[in-house]
Amino acid sequence: MKRSILILILLNLWIHETASQKLLTLGECYELAVNKSALSSEKEKYNNIWQLKDQNLQRNWLPTLDASANITYNSDVVNMREMFSSIPIPGLAESTPLMPHDMYKLAIDVNQMIYDGGSVRKARDAEEAEMRLNQQQTEAELYKLRSQVNSYYFSILITGRQEELLKNYLEVIGRRLQAMQSALKNGTILRSDIDVMISEKIRIEQQLTELGLKRKSLVTVLSDLTGTETGSEFTLILPQIKEELSVDLSRPELKIFDIRKDQIEAGIEILQSKRMPKAFGFATLGYGSPQGNDFFNDKFGTYYTVGAGLKWNIYDWKKVNSEKQQMTLQQSMLEGRKSDLSDNIRRSLELKSAEIEAIESALIRDSELIAIRKRITASAESQYENGIITATELLAELTSEKQAEINYEIRKISLVMARVEYLNISGNEIE
Repeated sequence: MKRSILILILLNLWIHETASQKLLTLGECYELAVNKSALSSEKEKYNNIWQLKDQNLQRNWLPTLDASANITYNSDVVNMREMFSSIPIPGLAESTPLMPHDMYKLAIDVNQMIYDGGSVRKARDAEEAEMRLNQQQTEAELYKLRSQVNSYYFSILITGRQEELLKNYLEVIGRRLQAMQSALKNGTILRSDIDVMISEKIRIEQQLTELGLKRKSLVTVLSDLTGTETGSEFTLILPQIKEELSVDLSRPELKIFDIRKDQIEAGIEILQSKRMPKAFGFATLGYGSPQGNDFFNDKFGTYYTVGAGLKWNIYDWKKVNSEKQQMTLQQSMLEGRKSDLSDNIRRSLELKSAEIEAIESALIRDSELIAIRKRITASAESQYENGIITATELLAELTSEKQAEINYEIRKISLVMARVEYLNISGNEIE
């Protein structure tokens, strides 16, 4: 009955402690680090810049309004009286008005694009491609944060696991010391045997202190990197990564090349639009003297002019064709650089894959070594009880067994870290 009550009390304490702690996954740390970075706001800013540019490009379809005013004085003008003086019509030359030497104009000019050959639409496509390129470059920079998060995240897990194992070992040493105290009272062992165990106890406590300080510093850095408190109220979760890792590449850097090619393609289409005809309409509403083209009327008044025009560059000395060839060569260069980057990534994956295999093989040997070490320790304890070996020799076997367990636990976490790094190198997400 008492045992059942004790179990219930321990279970309630465990549930209360777990509920008070927040579980933090590696994926959440990635997201927090991205949100903490100053670069995270750039993507939205690039989108806002693109929207402003796109609105300006669409305004090219709106009519343009230009106001102008000028005063002109011409030293010489057409003298119609002299021209008509040779005509034998009485009074014709004298009745012909003289053209004024001065001109006054105040006008508003209106121009409306009717057909632009697709220039505005293709310019909008180019601006959108530039926006996507800038956003993807920011994404590639943010992606680099993952390697930093991995380093601190798994270092915290490793130091935490080392602390747990050393605390367990400290309990083993403590129980051994209690047994030796009784044996010392009975006179079956020497005081030096207890000193050996006490010195080991002090050494373990020193290691625990060092690990605690190291873990605290790692937690502080991770907290600063992610912008959250990852203290005692947080528990880091070891990711579960499937053994079969994809070889497909989805790195943000590779997508930059694709978007850059789209941007160049949009530039080629803009060049093609330059050779297309442009149609436009225009109108002028003015006030002045003379009124429009009525040069013989020197009175002030209003006038207007309307019309339409067509502009077509029928021959550009192959300038557009030359620029298109340049852009095509740029696309070819981008394809080559993308291929080189893909090859480098695949080589990195091969190295990481070999590292994963080495760790997996070492884990198998560690398991075998731990089983052997446990048998050796059990035999050493029996030999010590029978006075065959000294406390120092027993301690050496206990330490070897515990070190084998620590190595095994560290490699288990290192294996998960290597698989996560494999996913980060390939650009695949953790499921």
